[in-house]
Amino acid sequence: MEYFVYGRDRVGGYDVKVNLNEEHWAFMDRYAEELVARGPTLTADGEETTGSLHIVDLPDDEAVHTFAYDEPYYRAGAFDSVLIHRFRKHVGSTMWDFANAVEGYNRYLVITDDEPRPLTSPHLIMYGDLLSLDAGKHLGRAALVEAPQPEAAAVLVEAPDAEVLPWEFGGRR
Repeated sequence: MEYFVYGRDRVGGYDVKVNLNEEHWAFMDRYAEELVARGPTLTADGEETTGSLHIVDLPDDEAVHTFAYDEPYYRAGAFDSVLIHRFRKHVGSTMWDFANAVEGYNRYLVITDDEPRPLTSPHLIMYGDLLSLDAGKHLGRAALVEAPQPEAAAVLVEAPDAEVLPWEFGGRR
């Protein structure tokens, strides 16, 4: 079962995360086979993180809670909040399978609370529905996309009022 896990940085969270990068990556190494997508959301200038996204394939809700709440950034208080939803993927296998990168385009995480809809675009890295943990109730949609600017990312996902966050592929550099 795939899960969408997004920790939103608290004020000062970036500095906490910088000091724990190696511990975070070592923790994530334990989930290397289960990770479908990962990476930080960023400030508009790309200088600091605003959050940490992971889409992970785990057996059950207990396993995703362990993943989210044993993670070093969370344990050190880097996050203001953590969203955990089931994720029903419609486009993309893993972010590492994305082969349509366009030079000069940026990557974004797009989150919206509207109804599901089919999307097709060579610029969709990953796309799916956000579902509640308990009954699978539809809560919204999330997409990882490439676009020239945030407004184009929202248009690509057909969600002009969506939350659009600069994002980049994560992992060891």
